[in-house]
Amino acid sequence: MQRILIVEDNKTLAKLIAKKIESEIDVAVDVAYSLKEAKLFMKMYKHFLILADLNLPDAPDGEIVDYALKKENRVIVLSGSVDKDLRKQLLSKNIIDYINKGGINDINYIINTINRLRKNANHTILVVDDSMVFRKQMKKMLENLFYKVVTVAHGEEAINLIQTNIDISLVLTDYNMPVMDGIELTAAIRAIHTKNELSIIAISSNDDEEINALFLKEGANDYIKKPFSKEEFSCRVNNSIEALENIQIITNSANRDFLTGLYNRRYFFKNVQAYFDEAVQSGEDFAIAMIDIDHFKKINDTYGHDTGDKAIINISELLRANTNHNDIVARFGGEEFCILLKNITPSTAKDVMEKLRQKVEKLITISDKNQEIQFNISIGLVTHYEDTLEGTINQADLYLYDAKNNGRNQVVSN
Repeated sequence: MQRILIVEDNKTLAKLIAKKIESEIDVAVDVAYSLKEAKLFMKMYKHFLILADLNLPDAPDGEIVDYALKKENRVIVLSGSVDKDLRKQLLSKNIIDYINKGGINDINYIINTINRLRKNANHTILVVDDSMVFRKQMKKMLENLFYKVVTVAHGEEAINLIQTNIDISLVLTDYNMPVMDGIELTAAIRAIHTKNELSIIAISSNDDEEINALFLKEGANDYIKKPFSKEEFSCRVNNSIEALENIQIITNSANRDFLTGLYNRRYFFKNVQAYFDEAVQSGEDFAIAMIDIDHFKKINDTYGHDTGDKAIINISELLRANTNHNDIVARFGGEEFCILLKNITPSTAKDVMEKLRQKVEKLITISDKNQEIQFNISIGLVTHYEDTLEGTINQADLYLYDAKNNGRNQVVSN
């Protein structure tokens, strides 16, 4: 479990912040009331984050910040002071943020910041700039926010990387670069990825206002003018990533089954149709399987719907784990699932489904009353497609019906 260290001599405030963090975030919180106590905690544990007050009984001039940074910790400064010069001085150091501690809104801001930093570790940012100094500067700032960072010197390198790496969430691109400038790079990226898939922030010292407009017209999400403050940079990057996450949440809610996280029926028909047409034209072998949990109503009636949901979740995880990453596994509704197995021979598809049926037989679901439940599945498998996708799925459904009528717990195929 990640740990957070709060260093604050106001015991009431320290305990309030600690209690609020622990109630809303799955982390362990240590509390120190002096630099001496903080040093002991830092010696005992490696902390995800340190929240440090500037004025401590044994460190009245912010010594805790320098000590924590020297020990390679990530630090957020907590202060009751609104002195602009002090704020500027502290932000020049490698701290994450400078937060006032004036009330409950500030505590909520701390909670939101911690949640944001924890999510940032899931994102990779690509920095594109021909200046090695500037690349290193941005890399340092982004890594301090827990992002994974990749840097390249020009647009062609960036495009090659983007085409081979689907995990990049955000591109930060300079304008003036050799080979391909930032506007050309933005246009090239948008030919590959939409704004819903990847964010772009343009960065430039150019005073021409048209450059800003051109970047936005080519598909940039935001624009930062050099020189910029650390706070502006952090806020714009975090806002772009958060917007991308929100789009993905909305997209997933439309395409994914809420209970299992598998694709839903709507997504399956929408996306498999294009593959079906291409596979038929190219002659690629594939298979479609309809799967149904045997006697599922009995599970619900005997053990309750919550246990029935557990059974559905367990089999969903098994289906996902025992198919290839490019196959499509969908929950069509209730206890019914559909799988597209891509680029697979008929005999291999039958073997996969038979092994899957056997694994389900051994699968154990624990009821709310700690009872062990086992169940079977019936499978209808089509390895030779019909004229249409819908016709192929209907044929798999007919084979599933045959499997049910023939005694269940079996695979029926053509």
